[in-house]
Amino acid sequence: MAVPKRKWSKARSRRSRSNWKLTTPTLIECPQCHEKMAPHQVCKSCGYYNGKDVLQLSADQKG
Repeated sequence: MAVPKRKWSKARSRRSRSNWKLTTPTLIECPQCHEKMAPHQVCKSCGYYNGKDVLQLSADQKG
């Protein structure tokens, strides 16, 4: 079994872990209903994508 030749210092370990962070999700505003939505996906509140009605949502489902 492989064994490390030298011990990693605390600074080296912490510096290595410095990039383990969460990124905030990218959100854009829907041009139809002005709700926040993920880019390149159908708006979940109004059903529009790229200026076209893709999902047929009922009146009670639309915000």
